[in-house]
Amino acid sequence: MTTTHLLYLHGFRSSPRSMKAIKMADAVQSRHPQVRWWCPQLPPSPREAMSMLTAGIAAWPAQKMAVVGSSLGGFYATWIAAQTGCKAVLLNPARDLSRYIGEQTSWHDPLETFFFKPDFVQELRGLQAGPLAQPERLLAIIAKGDEVLDWREMSSRYASARLTLLEGGDHALSDFDAHLDEILAFLDLA
Repeated sequence: MTTTHLLYLHGFRSSPRSMKAIKMADAVQSRHPQVRWWCPQLPPSPREAMSMLTAGIAAWPAQKMAVVGSSLGGFYATWIAAQTGCKAVLLNPARDLSRYIGEQTSWHDPLETFFFKPDFVQELRGLQAGPLAQPERLLAIIAKGDEVLDWREMSSRYASARLTLLEGGDHALSDFDAHLDEILAFLDLA
C-alpha cells in the first residue's frame, strides 16, 4: 500500500531546519506533492514529544502512513512503528541519552538552550519498543563512521530489519543525497 502521510522526526538538539529534514521535505514536495508531510519541532521531554506526536497522527491512516527519524527521531520512529504498524526509516537511530543530562544548545541556533532532565532519561526508557514486531517494515541506514553512536549497537538492534550499513560516513549522514532514492523507494510514496 502506498504511503500518503509522512512524519519526519529530527534528532536530539536538532530541528525541522536540519539538512536531512529540509532535503526530505523538498523531495516529497517536488516528487510527491499529494503526500501529507509533517515535521514538528520536538520538545526535550520524550513523554511530551510522544503525546504531541500521538495526537498529531491520531487521524492518519496507519496502513498509509510512514515515519522517518534521525538519531533520537529514529528511536521515536521505532516506537511509533511498533504502535501503528507503519513503515519506518531510521537514520543512525539513538537509544540512550543519559550522557546528555544538563544544559544543551540547539544545533541550529547555539543561543537557544534547553535543559535535558534526568527524568527524561527515564521517560526514554519507558518508550523502549522491545523486539521488532514487523522488521520487514523498517529500513535502518547506519554509518560505521558515526562519531556519536556505536554503529555495532545500532546494527545489532536492527539486524532483523532491512539494513544498509555504510562504510565510513558520519552521524549527520552528510552524504544524505546518496540515500534519498533508497529511502523514497522503500516508503513507496503516493
